[in-house]
Amino acid sequence: MREPVDVLICGAGTAGLTLAIELARRGVRFALIEKLPSPFPGSRGKGIQPRTQEVFEDLGILDRAMAAGGIYPKVRKYSADGCHVDQEVTTVAAPTPAEPYPLPLMVPQFKTEAIMRERLLELGHAPDCGVELIGMEVGAGGIKAVLATPKGEQWLHTRYLVGADGGRSLVRRTLGIGFQGRTLGVRAIVADVVLEGLPRDMWHQFDGNGAGPLAICPLAGTDLFQIQAPVPLEGDINLSAAALTERVALHTARSDITVHSVAWSSIYNMNARLADRYRDGPVFLVGDAAHVHPPTGGQGLNTSVQDAYNLGWKLAAVLAGAPEGLLETYEAERRPVAAEVLGLSTRLLAGFKTGDNRRTREVLQLDIGYPASPLSLPSQADSRLVPGSRAPDAIVRGAGGSPTRLFTLLKGTHWTLLVNGPSTFLPSAGLHIHSIGPGMEIEDHQDQFARFYGLAEGAAALVRPDGYLAGVFARDRAVVLQEYLDRYCKTR
Repeated sequence: MREPVDVLICGAGTAGLTLAIELARRGVRFALIEKLPSPFPGSRGKGIQPRTQEVFEDLGILDRAMAAGGIYPKVRKYSADGCHVDQEVTTVAAPTPAEPYPLPLMVPQFKTEAIMRERLLELGHAPDCGVELIGMEVGAGGIKAVLATPKGEQWLHTRYLVGADGGRSLVRRTLGIGFQGRTLGVRAIVADVVLEGLPRDMWHQFDGNGAGPLAICPLAGTDLFQIQAPVPLEGDINLSAAALTERVALHTARSDITVHSVAWSSIYNMNARLADRYRDGPVFLVGDAAHVHPPTGGQGLNTSVQDAYNLGWKLAAVLAGAPEGLLETYEAERRPVAAEVLGLSTRLLAGFKTGDNRRTREVLQLDIGYPASPLSLPSQADSRLVPGSRAPDAIVRGAGGSPTRLFTLLKGTHWTLLVNGPSTFLPSAGLHIHSIGPGMEIEDHQDQFARFYGLAEGAAALVRPDGYLAGVFARDRAVVLQEYLDRYCKTR
């Protein structure tokens, strides 16, 4: 028998690691298990969208991720006659005060997860590899999880269990939760390789020379390229370096491209599926266990990270005394997002098949919000923002003259109250209050806070721990604010 925990996380991919970091920085007792004996070595997910970059900033890993990767190169599309045209993957945009990270970042998944494990270790925790959930019994007193470990079968008692164990999730199947959707009729290979014959400043896409499209993308922060190509729905596929060299020659009609070695490879069928529900009593699903996407648009990893980011603070709050009903908002907020993302990824896949690589603002995930959530209060004062929307950043200045940002004020595990002018609101445990205006703690010297938030004098914007607006309150609505905080703002 292992020491009991409050949360057992099954799966140490990006979703499981995000959740572990969230719980660790809130002092929650948890265990993170991973059935693989060693970390995932591939780059299946490599795009970090702007909204996820903001999450990474809050988790304390954004600078490391940026140093480990780079921006996406242009796409170079080759025609059968050898000619090519170059195009941007996304519309080039400059940072703005409200949206400081306008472009996707490319970081191979194995590097992203290594950065997350490093952050988790700083917080005093690490994944327990080679340990697999093989059964669970849910009772009134919690969950008895049965684990297969290198030392034999063990069991562990936990209050909550989170399945972050991928598209073939044992947790989901054990609960009998349906996984509706469809197989998209596309089987593909993905391989991380050492290759010569192509420059690294372009994402090379070939129409296939009659054999089907093939893409070869340099993986930022490495000396590797990623090869992607559709393959027949049935039959064995040779993914050796020699076989991949032959496949590249077949698709490109070129003999000057040589694959020297293969660092990692996989064959997969593209699916678009969504779990019927994200919760069964004290058991939750996050990431690929709850939704699987085609890779187009770089949405899967990002949606998974944001699932865990949403669930983490809520689990910690309930364990600290918030009502159990807070956990119902996880599915209410995140399942509609996954449904929309599934539609987006599928549409982008259809465009990719016709040679259309354009990606709209939707892929950036900056416009995701929860306006219909039970946690989004009707506005108690005028504002340019709708409760449930992402809280924008802004450049401001401390009273001592040092420049800072709203995101710096929001960073951490606390709730934040941004007040336009002197605050008349009472302090509360787990709440940071900042008065913004002339002569205040924070000065809006460029008028950005006023423009982005549009609050009346004395009004305040309450921002959740995950950076979304919970509500807007006039100074005479302090009682409504306090009732809300008494219910949900709980810390250990």
